Amino acid sequence: MTSPHPIADHSRLSINTATTRAQWTLKEAIDGYAKAGVKGISPWRDQIAAMGLANAAKAIRAADLTVTGVCRGGMFPWADAAGRAAMLDDNRRAIEEAATLNAQCLVLVVGGLPAGSKDLAGAHAMVEEAIATLLPEARAAGVSMAIEPLHPMYAADRACVNTLGHALDICERMGEGIGVAVDVYHVWWDTELKQQIDRAGKDKLLAFHVCDWLVPTRDMLMDRGMMGDGVIDIPLIRGWVEAAGYDGFHEVEIFSELDWWKREAGEVIETCKERCLTVV
Repeated sequence: MTSPHPIADHSRLSINTATTRAQWTLKEAIDGYAKAGVKGISPWRDQIAAMGLANAAKAIRAADLTVTGVCRGGMFPWADAAGRAAMLDDNRRAIEEAATLNAQCLVLVVGGLPAGSKDLAGAHAMVEEAIATLLPEARAAGVSMAIEPLHPMYAADRACVNTLGHALDICERMGEGIGVAVDVYHVWWDTELKQQIDRAGKDKLLAFHVCDWLVPTRDMLMDRGMMGDGVIDIPLIRGWVEAAGYDGFHEVEIFSELDWWKREAGEVIETCKERCLTVV
């Protein structure tokens, strides 16, 4: 397959606020991204709570930023009835936040095994039960839910849905209002990735996240690379999602406790902008 068309400008660049979490509050990120000419933002719920939902919505609208996602709903599997009730309440708040911010999707990190459990199939069943319970409420609120499959290293504690194929199987059983978030960090290794992106098509491809996989990776959670610094063929995967119909934002999401979180936020944003033109 030939390379996709080069990215000519920053009109489709979004920054996930995880990328500048150590440097900026949500208010500072809103102001800083807009000043830098970034057009999209994907805030985390703890930052929304710290700023206040109404204040965040007002500031994002004033900055003319598109909310490409809210991070995150999910963490579905439960250990007991009280845990299930608390999980559902938290996800209902996430749906409300995504609706208030007019987010393009609510990203779902589905959760791993309940404490003390080794029942992976049971965790999968809990994920589907929770989504089936919440999806009608999300539809009523006008919120699209996006399952984000995570790398298998997170299967036990963060997400027991680890391939795009598994995520799409769930989507097909659930019907309208749910799709997938494709994060290259989590799926670049999958030998079926292109086929599953084709299967998803425009209707199910709700978000596209970029960063890079470093060799060596010093911390499996907090050492993501800046695009171009690792081994992922990001333009190849971008070409696949765009050929399948995706025409949305390219969202940079970098957890980098050992590198980028130690740098000045303006440098991080300018590097994101440059790399999105050259290596995404």
